[in-house]
This record gives sequence, structure tokens and C-alpha cells, in this order.
Amino acid sequence: MKVSKIAYKPFGMALGATSGMAAGAAFKQAWKMIGRDRDAPDATDEDRTWREVLLAAALQGAIFAVVKSAVDRAGAAATRRLTGTWPS
Repeated sequence: MKVSKIAYKPFGMALGATSGMAAGAAFKQAWKMIGRDRDAPDATDEDRTWREVLLAAALQGAIFAVVKSAVDRAGAAATRRLTGTWPS
């Protein structure tokens, strides 16, 4: 196993947890920005419409994917700077 991959594992796990928290915070802000007064709906919220539930899920998924990709890419670049090789 490559040294860069071993070095990246614990770093990547910590980044993953951090990116999840950042994505959650970004989603809450985005939900407020699109003019929703209440918290984002859960799939089982009976008083919410299908449209609102699915919009919230799509927005949350998109934000999570973008944040995770950005954090993973930045972590891999930092690992390359430290070890000289790209973790793969």
C-alpha cells in the first residue's frame, strides 16, 4: 500500500466528518435563502407537500456532494504536497 494512501486515511476520515457538518450548515442557510420559513422537511412530515420534501432532498444532496468533493479534493492535494504522491 502506498505511503500517501496510508497517510491520507485518518486525514480523510476527519475531513469527511468536517465536510458533513459544513454541508449541513450550508444546506440550512440555502433553505433559508430560498424563502422557507420553517426547517427543512423530513420525508415523513405529514403536513409538507411532496414537492417541498423532494426539493429539500435534492438541494441537500447536491450541497453535500459539492462540499464532499471539494473537501476530498483539497485533502488529496494537501497529501500530495506533504508526501509527493497523489492518494489513490
